[in-house]
Amino acid sequence: MTIESNRQKVLIVDDVTKNIQLVANFLKQAGYDINFAISGKTALNHINKEKFDLILLDIMMPEMDGFEVCQKLKSDEETKDIPIVFLTAKTDIDSITKAFQVGGIDYITKPFNRAELLARVKTHLELQEQKRNLKELNATKDKFFSIIAHDLKSPLNQLLGLSEILQKELETQQNNEIKNLVNLMNKSAMSGRMLLDNLLEWSRSQTGTINYQPKQIDLGQITDEVMKLNENNTLQKQIMLESKIALGISGYADENMIKTVLRNLISNGIKFTMPGGKIELEAKQEKDQIIYSVADNGIGMKPADLKKLFRIDINPNSIGNSKEKGTGLGLILCKEFIEINKGEIWAESKVGEGSCFKFSMPATAIS
Repeated sequence: MTIESNRQKVLIVDDVTKNIQLVANFLKQAGYDINFAISGKTALNHINKEKFDLILLDIMMPEMDGFEVCQKLKSDEETKDIPIVFLTAKTDIDSITKAFQVGGIDYITKPFNRAELLARVKTHLELQEQKRNLKELNATKDKFFSIIAHDLKSPLNQLLGLSEILQKELETQQNNEIKNLVNLMNKSAMSGRMLLDNLLEWSRSQTGTINYQPKQIDLGQITDEVMKLNENNTLQKQIMLESKIALGISGYADENMIKTVLRNLISNGIKFTMPGGKIELEAKQEKDQIIYSVADNGIGMKPADLKKLFRIDINPNSIGNSKEKGTGLGLILCKEFIEINKGEIWAESKVGEGSCFKFSMPATAIS
């Protein structure tokens, strides 16, 4: 898997190559990634294939002028939020007014001053970054309050209701019926506890108060510990939980975070695996990485559902085959913890064949 550059990308659109070279030199020296287009059509092709953080756009170009390019970008849901700065020799008030009317955020006239150009580019890129951060924070806030308002209340209310029924029926019901009620209560209580645990850990990760302590950890031992915590769940659903991890295999990560990831992935597998099914846990070393997999032979997922995983802005509202409810927070927490540990997480799945969640971590300390 490739590591992408964090440098911001700027597209320069001008039909005069000397202008492109001049602007590109300034921006490259300032540390930006640069691409260019000598026509409006070429610019649109670039934008369809690559994401840009800012576009510097000339107005006077053959076939398609800058105004038309800007209008097309602003009318497209995928590109409407890219900031566009017009860079042109036209200084009349009508052109300047139209530039803002079609969606431009700034207007720099030629010949331009190097310091002014860099200052404006820097300002608009910072504003765009702040806008993205604010959008993510709002999505996080909305997800958090949605869980508090609905998902957290649901298992706890169910637990309260079941306990009231149990109190009334204890003297009259047969043992099997009481046992079923107790099992339901246990499932509801465990669901509430896991949700609370995930909320607390996720909240700490968002506020930067979580304690990250990476070390060399025995993955076989950690796996056994997490498996024991899930014994009751697997017995109740008659699911086989099997570790295929070889003795001595280890990774460099925070032990508590990896345990949380495994707890959530195993719980997720149990939820979507039919009674009598199987969940396999495996870890292998590939070069300087450990690839850990949690595979089940459950109901599987459609490609469209796979794309929704690990996203804070989408509530998957998934229901297990025994009517277990899910918020998606567990997988979001898994992604955050794996990324903190310098790894990646992804899923592979086919409907009717099951799902396999995989994550990576360094095999040893990164020098």
